[in-house]
Amino acid sequence: MFLCMITNAQNAHDWKREGDKAYRNGDYQTSEEAYRKAELDKKTANGIFNLGNSIYQQERYEEAVRQYEELANRTNANDTDRADAFHNLGNSYFNLQQFDKSIEAYKNSLKLNPKDMATKYNLAQALRQLRLQQEQQQQQQQQEQEEQDQEQNQDQQQQEQQEEEQQQQQQQEPQENQQEEPQQDLTKEEARQLLEIMEQEEKKVQEKLKKAQKGPNKSKKDW
Repeated sequence: MFLCMITNAQNAHDWKREGDKAYRNGDYQTSEEAYRKAELDKKTANGIFNLGNSIYQQERYEEAVRQYEELANRTNANDTDRADAFHNLGNSYFNLQQFDKSIEAYKNSLKLNPKDMATKYNLAQALRQLRLQQEQQQQQQQQEQEEQDQEQNQDQQQQEQQEEEQQQQQQQEPQENQQEEPQQDLTKEEARQLLEIMEQEEKKVQEKLKKAQKGPNKSKKDW
């Protein structure tokens, strides 16, 4: 039993050495596989950190976040390991463009290691990127609002035009009705009055004709 435990420990150590070698050579997939095998027996702070770095170098930042968070939250890890974990956690969030979380991670790292200049520099970069991101979001929201206002104005103009056309149609309808009114049948009283007017007009015409037929009076000639 004792010999078996020694053998497993040696194997884990060998896997770690192989992972370190592959990592230095830039073969991060091989280093990830080796670190995972080394961690099968027992998780260590160094093993979690190295595995997270291998995953990070393959740009699988969301998976790397889980590794660094695990180490950062280990109560039995020393401040240096946790500060490094928070630092790389900030880098992972930075690459995910989650700058608010990145800033929080860098600040936590500086609480554990206030003199780390690299973390201070990264924090400044994250703050700058967050400001730029917020400005871009503001501009995008403003542009979307302007487009929305423009669409509303166009809709309002179309609605006003439709209402104006409807009003014009309504104004035309009474005129057409007025044109049709003379074609309606007359009442008895209207017919009587019209007949009297026609008779009076006819009398006037007859009188004018009679006057026109008389001609001038001729004076009598003495013979």
